[in-house]
Amino acid sequence: MGSATVGGLAWPALVAAATVGLWAFALLPEFLTALLFFAAATILRLAPPEVVFSGFASSAFWLVLSGFVIGAAIRKVGLADRVAGLVAPRLAGSWPALVAGVIGLTYALAFVMPSNMGRIAVLMPVVMALADRAGLPAQGRGRVGLALAVGFGTFQLSASILPANVPNLVMAGAAESAFGLHLAYLPYLALHAPVLGLLKGAVLAACILVLFRPGPLVPADAGPGPGPMSREERRLAGLLLATLALWMTDAVHGVPPAWIGLAAACLCLMPRVGVLSGDEFAAGVNIRTCLYIAGILGFAAFVARTGLGDRVGAALVAVLPLDPARPGASFASLVGLATLLNFAVTANGIPALFTPLARLLAEGSGLPLATVLMVQVIGYATPLLPYQAAPIVVAMGLGRVPARDGARLCLAVAAVTFAVLAPLDYLWFRALGWL
Repeated sequence: MGSATVGGLAWPALVAAATVGLWAFALLPEFLTALLFFAAATILRLAPPEVVFSGFASSAFWLVLSGFVIGAAIRKVGLADRVAGLVAPRLAGSWPALVAGVIGLTYALAFVMPSNMGRIAVLMPVVMALADRAGLPAQGRGRVGLALAVGFGTFQLSASILPANVPNLVMAGAAESAFGLHLAYLPYLALHAPVLGLLKGAVLAACILVLFRPGPLVPADAGPGPGPMSREERRLAGLLLATLALWMTDAVHGVPPAWIGLAAACLCLMPRVGVLSGDEFAAGVNIRTCLYIAGILGFAAFVARTGLGDRVGAALVAVLPLDPARPGASFASLVGLATLLNFAVTANGIPALFTPLARLLAEGSGLPLATVLMVQVIGYATPLLPYQAAPIVVAMGLGRVPARDGARLCLAVAAVTFAVLAPLDYLWFRALGWL
């Protein structure tokens, strides 16, 4: 239980509930809620400082920070405008084509680039430049919708590709260590890509088209074609290509994507070698979002270390309507369990808590162990609020998206997912012999 000795689990539960409530209802700025969580957990000695502040030691935090630097460099040298100019003629004249094209880019890039945060850092400047080409106003609904398309497409759709999503990797590692079960790339893709990838991409596009429809697009005058690349553009393009190549081959060389991104960010900031000054670094890095990410990651570790997550999980398992004679009801109950856990431990923490319970859940439901493990993907890939998925928060920070708009899209996509896609997923599981 760590240092959570003040009143057993009462104080950890109170701090956790207050933190989730403040994030969920945006009663305070997200970064301030994170700071309040740090203060409460340390002053009350509910967990050791290395647990509370573990988010700052997480690779995800440093990938977020380096992503801001890389994104600022892409915008400064003009690479974002150059790439946007290449794709604008096909997409910028139509709002549906623009949304579908952006979501398609997020999914396609997930197959070759393993880091959610890295993909967002690369795509967001390009998509914002594309919004400029389409004539979308700086604070308009259309631009908000495109920024959310980057965040939601990057996180939610990549859950259907095994190495492209942090929760997937947590689940795979936990399943191997707990049960000796090895998840394979192609069977995983065949199980999840049709519904959680392709169909969910269509649902996401439809929700954005309806919720964030702008006025008539007035594409900006393209003017003359792009001239030759400047020396800074060529230097940054070479750095980005090298970074992408290292990200794509991390399984070969063993260097995590976060440290590759951090090295690339350092090169962007190096005098005479890089392209960003100290002032541009200060302007380009959103410290508020970085603190928020550290808070989310530290919160997940806090819930696990204090034992609060185990207590919540056991209590939920005890009341779930699991019935071997009703596999459909058991399937729905497992999806609901993962969804509820998302409120407490966020998407990255769900597999760490859900996976150890999988054998107990399999015995109670009568479903195969591997099937129980796979069902949780539906839950953690469908956040009900933005704070439950760190990549969505990062995209909202980069795109300057109001919290209310992110929550609206979360709830809309989740409603369609649970009403339509989850039953289709159940049928697809049956068709492939997983049920």
